[in-house]
Amino acid sequence: MIHITSLEEGLDLFKALGSDVRIQILNILLENDHMSMNQLATELKLSNGALTGHIKKLEECGLISTSNESASHGNSKICSVIQDKIVVEIEKPEDLANVFTTDIKVGQFSKYDIFPTCGLANSTSVIGEIDDSRYFSHPDHFNADILWFTKGYVEYSLPNLIPTGNRITQISFSFEISSEAPGIDNNWPSDITFSLNGKKLGIWTSPGDFGGEIRGTFTPDWFPPNWNQYGLLKLLVINKHGTYIDGLQISDVTIKDLDFEQGAPIDFRISVEEDAAHVGGVTLFGKTFGNYGQDIRVSINYSPIN
Repeated sequence: MIHITSLEEGLDLFKALGSDVRIQILNILLENDHMSMNQLATELKLSNGALTGHIKKLEECGLISTSNESASHGNSKICSVIQDKIVVEIEKPEDLANVFTTDIKVGQFSKYDIFPTCGLANSTSVIGEIDDSRYFSHPDHFNADILWFTKGYVEYSLPNLIPTGNRITQISFSFEISSEAPGIDNNWPSDITFSLNGKKLGIWTSPGDFGGEIRGTFTPDWFPPNWNQYGLLKLLVINKHGTYIDGLQISDVTIKDLDFEQGAPIDFRISVEEDAAHVGGVTLFGKTFGNYGQDIRVSINYSPIN
């Protein structure tokens, strides 16, 4: 997902999309998962030189990625779409000047209660043993850059460093997430619940546990190809209007409905509940796994109480 917070910020992206040819390229790649430059040029009846300029513009604004792949007659450049959604905010964000931001590693959870299949790994190795939930208590869990489980929850205690005399007006969380299937299954729905300070915010249904022929852009080479490779980048926002994921409202819970105490930690929980319609697990990706190279990114907007 690409999140654009102002029209000015999205100018380059809008220009890239203002071309019938580039829209065709995106549609073809979405239909075929990925294609080589030669295949695209043939499909579009363009020379490789003309196609290269269009691909460069799409790559520069983060819509597609290209990689070199060995072929029988030399290297072939493979193109694929790496975004699933574009969210554009037209309304001015709340209290843009007063914002506290922080990144939380996916392994820095303070509480958990999870069930196999499960596991954690850092950038170089698996932490402990696969499908043994006891290793979620191992001291090395703080360094994990990927974790997965079938049902249960992980909870993060976030610092509340809002200056005295101010109130929280909006909280947003950005993270890469997918389902958790045994192995990989791109069609494996999971109802994932988000909660803040013990209050349920809403549910988002992950469509699958992604991988197969395409590896995650940042996923280390040692990580087995038949394990979780990448997820979807989601933006969860709670403001005065309600709770949203990627701009779509998932509940009427507003920032005023949440009980924030001055200086008290903020508890953020990600869970798959036992009675969910789709108990398909959770995988969370940190900056050395998946497609986006980031941890759980938190932004807290605030303004003076008076």
